[in-house]
Amino acid sequence: MDFISFLILLVISVAVSGILHFGLEYYVSAGMWSFISKVVVGWFGASLGTPAFGRWWPGLNYNDVYYIPASLGAFAILVVAVDIVKMGKGAKSAKRR
Repeated sequence: MDFISFLILLVISVAVSGILHFGLEYYVSAGMWSFISKVVVGWFGASLGTPAFGRWWPGLNYNDVYYIPASLGAFAILVVAVDIVKMGKGAKSAKRR
């Protein structure tokens, strides 16, 4: 992966994380650290998006980074990550009662 591909995946991750965190308020905790952690996790999802979802719309890509599948990968992994943490927090608070 070259540096431009890394930056494209980073921009996709920042955009998807920003929409989920600030736009839809979909997070475990508010704050900048929560957003930054989403960006990191979202980058991995974006990098797995093309291999997992395929190569859609040639022309909307840079090298092997296809923008739509990368966006879907970032979105999917972020939703799963937030849900897993929320379930873990819910189970811990239920044990305290």
